Amino acid sequence: MNTRRRDFLKFSVLTASAVATDCLLPHTVFAGAFNPALPFSAAATGVSLFQHSPAPAFALPRAISMEECRSLDHKEMVARSSMVQASWAYLQGEIGKIEDSSMRDLAANIYGDSTPRVSNMDSGKRKQVWEQLKDAGYTGQSQDDFLPPVPENMNDRYPCISAPGSGYGSHHAYPGGLITHVATNTMITSAIVDVYRNVYGYSVNRDIAVTAQLLHDLHKPYVFQWQADASSRTETPLAGAGEHHVLSSAELLVRKAPAELVIAQACAHTHPGNEAEETQVVNWLKAAAIIAGVDPITYGLLDKSGKTVPLPRRQEGFICHLGDHDFVLSVPAVQWTLPVMREIAQADYKMSDNDLQGKPFNSLRNMVYSQLSAMRVEQAYTEGKEQVRALMHSVVKPV
Repeated sequence: MNTRRRDFLKFSVLTASAVATDCLLPHTVFAGAFNPALPFSAAATGVSLFQHSPAPAFALPRAISMEECRSLDHKEMVARSSMVQASWAYLQGEIGKIEDSSMRDLAANIYGDSTPRVSNMDSGKRKQVWEQLKDAGYTGQSQDDFLPPVPENMNDRYPCISAPGSGYGSHHAYPGGLITHVATNTMITSAIVDVYRNVYGYSVNRDIAVTAQLLHDLHKPYVFQWQADASSRTETPLAGAGEHHVLSSAELLVRKAPAELVIAQACAHTHPGNEAEETQVVNWLKAAAIIAGVDPITYGLLDKSGKTVPLPRRQEGFICHLGDHDFVLSVPAVQWTLPVMREIAQADYKMSDNDLQGKPFNSLRNMVYSQLSAMRVEQAYTEGKEQVRALMHSVVKPV
């Protein structure tokens, strides 16, 4: 349950009127919901799409030419995606439901501006932290590679809403994939809390469980930054996990999040239900504490022995872990559909072998996945390759 398991944030200004024109969005559902600057009461207008419709028929934008597809960046693709917009609106609504004001403000602030505070280190501090991680056996990175780069123009925050959900060959590897991934997992987490209450007759702390899920991947917009060829940055390991996981915990510590929340978030990748699994969680928390410059025992992340999380173990972390299992299907959904899409790209979009390895195909796959999701493409594939072809043509016209 580490790097192999997975191998945010302010959206740029794209007007709601342009989105509505291109996507033909249902006004009652999406009007105003896409602007992350709006208050939660406005953003929550999109929540009803999920709450009252078992299978919402997301409107697709007009099919575009391959030339136009190549000209769009990740932000512009997301602006056309009613699926991503609905997920964004849902998450805004869920933040508004958090009863604990400090947790609600924490989540709102991160979704409003994802610029990582954990990266605010001068060269001396950066070297010191890197040496501590290396001495502890948590990193094999070079000092120069430690911490993903932060865009130079800090006024142009890298938007959570257009970030991929994981590495380019893994789950939700498309613009907006992070948001659809987190929306899926947050719904699952909230449902598990309800199931435990309805079946077993008791309630865990919903705020901790849901907020942990909302923030469990908060560093992905930087770890998986979009590159010039329309692919995303390659992640490196940190403390036995993908670096985004430990960096997300460290970010919460820098922002002085409650220990219970940080622990629950750290459990997203595995659980502390047995010694081997708990050791991984402990290592992630220790590595995050080194980066954040805090003592993990004093902060309340670990028991006084430093070998376990505080005892008795809280259940919210287990629920966050259970909720973060969308990857079981969404990883192969990408891996199984990419070969089919490449074949169709060669035949219908006249792509060369070089095109398939660079921006032409990356742009095509990004556009198709961002509008439909890899999950939907994979479901179509179960009915035959021609169904995948039809979906691709509905988004990008063949050449």
